[in-house]
Amino acid sequence: MSSSPRRYHITTFGCQMNKADSERMAGILDNMGFKWVEDPLAADLVVYNTCTIRDNAEQKVYSYLGRQAKRKQEKPDLTLVVAGCVAQQEGEALMRRVPELDLVMGPQHANRLQDLLDDVFAGNQVVATEPIHIIEDITKPRRDSRVTAWVNVIYGCNERCSYCVVPNVRGIEQSRTPEAIRAEMEELGRQGYKEVTLLGQNIDAYGRDLPGTKEDGRHLYNFTDLLYFVHDVPGIERIRFATSHPRYFTERLIRACRDLPKVCEHFHIPFQSGDNDVLKAMSRGYTQEKYRRIIDKIRELMPDAAISADAIVGFPGETEEQFENTLKLVDDIGFDQLNTAAYSPRPGTPAALWENQLSEEVKSDRLQRLNHLVGVRAAERSQRYGGRIEEVLVEDLNPKDPTQVMGRTRSNRLTFFTGDLDRLKGQLVKVKITEVRAFSLTGEPLEVAQLVTA
Repeated sequence: MSSSPRRYHITTFGCQMNKADSERMAGILDNMGFKWVEDPLAADLVVYNTCTIRDNAEQKVYSYLGRQAKRKQEKPDLTLVVAGCVAQQEGEALMRRVPELDLVMGPQHANRLQDLLDDVFAGNQVVATEPIHIIEDITKPRRDSRVTAWVNVIYGCNERCSYCVVPNVRGIEQSRTPEAIRAEMEELGRQGYKEVTLLGQNIDAYGRDLPGTKEDGRHLYNFTDLLYFVHDVPGIERIRFATSHPRYFTERLIRACRDLPKVCEHFHIPFQSGDNDVLKAMSRGYTQEKYRRIIDKIRELMPDAAISADAIVGFPGETEEQFENTLKLVDDIGFDQLNTAAYSPRPGTPAALWENQLSEEVKSDRLQRLNHLVGVRAAERSQRYGGRIEEVLVEDLNPKDPTQVMGRTRSNRLTFFTGDLDRLKGQLVKVKITEVRAFSLTGEPLEVAQLVTA
């Protein structure tokens, strides 16, 4: 083997949790002396960090893997790793399907990458999918951004939604300690990061598994407590969080978001369906009336807050009338953004085995109709930004216009304006909004906000 450093590439599919896992694995590889390379076909070690929420993401992984397996026949010292949710779900079956693989590892094992690779380099094929206690984040992630960063607060999920594969592949809920989370945020503040997104598959469950309860049976520590605990970390100007679950969402959390100046005015609360019978079949544990009450309370206490959500159409047995209840909810609430998907049966989930599956044509038609309504309502919601002055945290260049920089408002609206990235990256800029679109804004810079550093 040549003495030049081995090169690695990580391709990430799926959610923010996967992106955070990939950054941690990249940090471990950097630490091991590997060098990042943009082209997966030029790498000596390739990691596919996979997602199994929908079938098309899974199929894409197999086609990428096929290409790399062929490469490995000509380059036997190529190391092939499949991480993430498909790895957890398929385990040894994946190794049998693609015998060229060296390592199959579930998401709980991300922090163990070095040990697992040592085993591979000793000549073994390794499958690591057994449930383990999450090892604390002692790794230094190789973060994709120098401005914003993910911080995991809870891993796994104890919910059992009938369509969702996450609990099978990410394991049971495991909260990190408040001290560990704060220490990671303090380090990010020292490194110059301005914004942190606290991540959990079900962030409202944070703290349920930490030791100790009060006499009335209430958990001693919860996510709202955590926000108060980390809010004053020096250097961090903005705090976001995702993803909330309507079943556990509290008014106390809304009040904390209103009262804590660094917490951004944006809530991401999936509703999945606007019909109670469908919600029951999904095992979501709330009604559409309860969901509406949550939104009403947010709008009462924080009228300008942005609200985004997730919705699924074409769930098994969903009638046209039930789908129209979803349309009605979307029309009534007027989301700033909505991630939509047609139902996709996933292995190991109850709903995948039901006989009342809908045709792809019906699912596709409903998705199109929902997306049209989402665009119309988001465009209406965007109007409130016209002429306003918004604080934008500059992250990058506009990929379509290199004379413009882009960043997000506190309410998570993507905003473009003319400026020099070298000077403005990581700065909070006051921007007067001159143009509004359904999901983004354009404006003119007024001034760079003076950052107060503690």
